[in-house]
Amino acid sequence: MTTTTIQGSRKTPYVSALDRGVAMRLAAAEYDRVIATLEQLTPDQWAAPTDCTGWDVRAMAGHVLGMTRMAASTRETIRQQVAATRRSKREGGLLIDALTALQVEEQESLSTEEVVERMRTYGPKAARGRARTPALIRGRNSGQQDVAGATEYWTFGYVVDTILTRDPFMHRVDIGRATGVQLPATSDHEGVIVDDVVREWAGRHRAAYTLALTGPAGGHWSHGDGGEQTTMDAFEFCRALSGRAEAPGLLRYQVPF
Repeated sequence: MTTTTIQGSRKTPYVSALDRGVAMRLAAAEYDRVIATLEQLTPDQWAAPTDCTGWDVRAMAGHVLGMTRMAASTRETIRQQVAATRRSKREGGLLIDALTALQVEEQESLSTEEVVERMRTYGPKAARGRARTPALIRGRNSGQQDVAGATEYWTFGYVVDTILTRDPFMHRVDIGRATGVQLPATSDHEGVIVDDVVREWAGRHRAAYTLALTGPAGGHWSHGDGGEQTTMDAFEFCRALSGRAEAPGLLRYQVPF
């Protein structure tokens, strides 16, 4: 009898499907786009509620800044992980929830102008820090993860090259939805992120499908014959796969952001 390991298992954790150079280009550009988004916000817009329960735009920006600071420094990564682990053990719940709560709380005393200014400082540092992550580290298993209530495993490379770009991208979508701030969208940035999400989604459900996503970040994908046919906005597709929007049919197969 043989045992087949699958992508996302302890033995075969998820790896980034992005070319390393492309991943680092996306990382640097995404931080710039976050900064440009935050610079447009009015005082009232910072207080707007978002799709993430309990977070207004200001809290969401605090999380994004905290995650950016973590990516900028190995020492900061260790500090936040240790603090979040202690908090998770003390309060219960998932480690990622403890980490994001810590990040929001640690930026609460900053003015909105300081949040933007620190993003300008730490964004480039985070991009450089992620680019310096050695292959030996990127190949290691980052530990147990929870996606839509299911346990799976990721390599550190998947976190560094993929998740740390998807996270601020998705929060830009959240902020745009909450405030009406127009999101820039190009085929060579948002389109690449969306394409990577589609391909991972298809690998997760492994069914026949035809997908048409509209907007500058969209495109057409298909596999097999006679499968489910879906047409929708590219950003709404990402919202559905992240658990933020209605997700019928194959859209119920979530992808981490």
